[in-house]
Amino acid sequence: MDDFQEIADRVGIEALRGEFTDAAMMRDRPRLAALFTHDGVLRMPDVPAEFTGRDEIVSGGERLQSQWDFFVQNSHPGVIRIDGDTATGRTYMHEVARLIDGRSGLNFAVYHDTYRRTAEGWRFAERVYEVRYVDTTPLAGRAPGAGGSGAPATGTDGTEGAHGADGGFAAPASAERLERAVAALRANGFTAELLDDAAAARARVKELVPAGAEVFTGASETLRLSGIARDIETGDRYRAVRPRVLAMDRATESDRIRRLVATPDVLLASVAAVTETGSLVIASGSGSQLPACAGGAARAIWIVGAQKVVPDLGTALRRVEEHALPLESVRARAAYGRPSAVNRLLVLNAEPQPGRGTVLLLREAVGF
Repeated sequence: MDDFQEIADRVGIEALRGEFTDAAMMRDRPRLAALFTHDGVLRMPDVPAEFTGRDEIVSGGERLQSQWDFFVQNSHPGVIRIDGDTATGRTYMHEVARLIDGRSGLNFAVYHDTYRRTAEGWRFAERVYEVRYVDTTPLAGRAPGAGGSGAPATGTDGTEGAHGADGGFAAPASAERLERAVAALRANGFTAELLDDAAAARARVKELVPAGAEVFTGASETLRLSGIARDIETGDRYRAVRPRVLAMDRATESDRIRRLVATPDVLLASVAAVTETGSLVIASGSGSQLPACAGGAARAIWIVGAQKVVPDLGTALRRVEEHALPLESVRARAAYGRPSAVNRLLVLNAEPQPGRGTVLLLREAVGF
């Protein structure tokens, strides 16, 4: 290899590493994932997390970034060793972060990299993140415009996270409020369980949904980020409704589609809000999942992140308009080229059929 080619390769690899930090800071997960080969791996054993392939890197990054209040990453170039169409190297990291649950700190870390030359240019074949130092002392500063000190928002009535103008609708509810919501849901006829995180919900869904059941998965970031949608919609354990519907002709098979989504054995979905008085609030643009939620499904299971707990119905409706709708519109524009809308709204104040409706409420924030 001549000197000019090696210089060009080093410049390309340095640009790749810089692009990674910029994509992480800008929360541009598709761009970050595109910096990896199609079978590339991002390993973070100290988190712990591991994502293989661009799709997993996107979805895994979304779940991790949904927990951030703010995050600042500084990268410092390390060694690069080139061997033909592959190379290895290290990047030294200094990061400052605070999560929406109030935890914060800074760390120093190293990325151990393997690079591969592709038709797209140099790409990461593997990045392994090794933490060398962590300081979890609470940070005294704040991110301007990101919700203040990082503590849960407090309304004028003293209710944590009740008002979303300063980011409260993204912050997980306190343990006391979660327990209050679970008690109210049970009093209103729902089966309600309080679980630690999305992984626990994913395992619980496998226990609750029998093999062979016809299962409709409502459109939900919570289901996608947790891996529940993938569990249901791939493989042959369940008769998944959504893949079948997506393959059908809406012009000639609309009646069959309507019946399939309205009366499955099991509905799996999330909600826009759950009130501390035990009501579920579900917003929809098309309304396709509402019949199953309201009573069409033989059984309904809702997986709900801790940030969706609000004091009352009025605050729930504000959460829909001020928080969930803007985030869903961003997703809808990327997926369909148009924003979302709250065209239909369903409020479930109670479950009259014992055992039909189950709410898995999480202690962590996930989804919108």
